Amino acid sequence: LRNLTSHVRKSDMRDLMSEFKEIRQSESLEEAKQALDNFILKWKSKYSNQMRKLGKLSNLFTFYEFPPSIRASIYSTNLIEAFNKKLKKKIRQKEQFPNEDALQRFVTTQILEYNDKFEERAHRGFRGSKDTLDSMFI
Repeated sequence: LRNLTSHVRKSDMRDLMSEFKEIRQSESLEEAKQALDNFILKWKSKYSNQMRKLGKLSNLFTFYEFPPSIRASIYSTNLIEAFNKKLKKKIRQKEQFPNEDALQRFVTTQILEYNDKFEERAHRGFRGSKDTLDSMFI
């Protein structure tokens, strides 16, 4: 979505974003695909390249394969972005590393600490979907 919005006029941004939000919030995969088709038809006269690329994305609706309770969490990259931001901040505080191996060890340690910290926590919607997720991946 960010890639799409970077190529859109500011005057169209609000309408485009609200219509794309409807696609993401569709109840079923079929509804989402239909909403995407309508979205592309409406906007392809103004943004033909972007709509052509959007229509070719095969993994756009992968999150519909998961239970509805966790779709919002996996659709968003907020958790990843927050972790990356904290990691960059800690790397900047450290200022320099003698070699790449030192940086690799530092990053690995940060990842392990993050995993330990959140090991027993379940993100919103995941605890109730545990059985479904287990059956999908085990």
